[in-house]
Amino acid sequence: MAENVRKDDDVKVKQRTILWFLVFTGFSINYMIRINVNIALIDMLDSVYKKPSNTPNVSIECIDTNDVYTNDTKNLNNDLIENEHTRLSLERRILDFLSIDYDRDGFNWDEKIQGQILGSFFSFHFLLQLPGGVLAAKYGTKLIFGVANFVGCILSSLMPIAAYIDYRILIGLKVLQGIICSMCWPSMHHLSAQWIPADERGRFVSSYLGSSFGVAIFYPIFGYIMKTYSWEYVFHFCSLIGLIWWICWQYFVYDSPEKHPRITESEKKYLFEALSSSIQLQGKEQKRKIPWTKILTCSSLWINTIAQFGGIWGLFTILTQGPSYFRFVHKWDSTKIGLVSGIPHLFRSFAAIFIGQFLDYLLQKEYLTRNQVRKLATGICTIGNGIFVLLLAFSGCNALFACICMIIATACHGAVSSGPLAAVIDISPRYAGILLGIINMVCAIPGFISPIIVSYFTYQNQTTESWKYVFLISAVLLILSGIIYVIFADSNQRKWNNPNNAKEDCDENNTELECLDKKTKK
Repeated sequence: MAENVRKDDDVKVKQRTILWFLVFTGFSINYMIRINVNIALIDMLDSVYKKPSNTPNVSIECIDTNDVYTNDTKNLNNDLIENEHTRLSLERRILDFLSIDYDRDGFNWDEKIQGQILGSFFSFHFLLQLPGGVLAAKYGTKLIFGVANFVGCILSSLMPIAAYIDYRILIGLKVLQGIICSMCWPSMHHLSAQWIPADERGRFVSSYLGSSFGVAIFYPIFGYIMKTYSWEYVFHFCSLIGLIWWICWQYFVYDSPEKHPRITESEKKYLFEALSSSIQLQGKEQKRKIPWTKILTCSSLWINTIAQFGGIWGLFTILTQGPSYFRFVHKWDSTKIGLVSGIPHLFRSFAAIFIGQFLDYLLQKEYLTRNQVRKLATGICTIGNGIFVLLLAFSGCNALFACICMIIATACHGAVSSGPLAAVIDISPRYAGILLGIINMVCAIPGFISPIIVSYFTYQNQTTESWKYVFLISAVLLILSGIIYVIFADSNQRKWNNPNNAKEDCDENNTELECLDKKTKK
């Protein structure tokens, strides 16, 4: 086996290295189109509505003439009264040319409408979670992942004109975008099985961290675009980047090594030998019925779902509401908001790598059992996360302390890849895609429920007190879900994962290879 691992070392640039890069950037783009409206919204609103000095909706409690952030408040007001015609967007030119009336000073959307817009992407994001994996197996990940990302990016270009016509059309486009993009994550498991040997899959999964990297990179870019041009160009930028990525994806990515016209013979031979057993196993699996009853009644699946639900609630609250929080409470301008909103997710990427390597070391040295490692990682990404969100809730007008809490809380969530995500694969390597699809369906709920709750507390009341309740709810869900997991979780492989599904051949803790070996000896 060690000899096989080095059979393609003579290849300078491996095709699966290129695949890693395009998957990494693909997930970055997938999150880019999720977050664009989160930060664009702060400049889309009516200028009078946003001015803290002119409306009771926005608190002035955090404005201090001697405060270090006073300049940000002045810059904010200067931006709001700037002549819009000096940065006239394409949409405004078209509407002016057609003599169509529109809100020239921004949109008078209250917190309830803002909540609907921010949560619209996730409203029906669960619909194609399970079908996404099935469609990828039938038509290939190249088509499903590529088209889902590309169409999602193209829809972004329609959102500015939709916002000017009616906010409900904008919501409709975000809902459609969320449905289409829901196929991306489950479809990637199929491509990994076709291209990546088992001993390389841990490294390949790091490409999924492109999602956090995308947030960290694109939030500051969006802030700069809004400061320099106008919010409309944020959406057009997404479409342009998506088009460039899609062209590269079409040219460089193929569904299997056999279909790739530019792969070297040594790499193709190595992958064929390394993946032949798993490909044969997949062929047999297509004839096998999925044990839906056993899957749906598996307590470990639902305990993992609870842990993921709490973690996603905390993550999405900060991801979606962070820009609005800093705009309305701390009165920051779009440039600083973009930078500060992105930094936590960069730390999340670094934390995921560091925590993963550290916990793998503990597991390899047998200092901890696999079950203990999963509980420790989940405790970090939920309970540890929740503690710092709790501190964030009581940060008041201390913007620096709020930033530190937000960064550490989001970084803690990086442990999720070594916690509940990895535990799902431990429970059933064979049906991990299905289990993850079920979990993702449930965990899409926080994406649209959280903005509704935020709008309830902050409606005509953008104060530190109202935001305190928003963060307290997140902290309670994070800590409670973590405690449930640590007490009740069991990540041992389930009996129904084994290929023969027979008690006489496999017990609860048998691996797939052990089961196959027992069956062969029989």
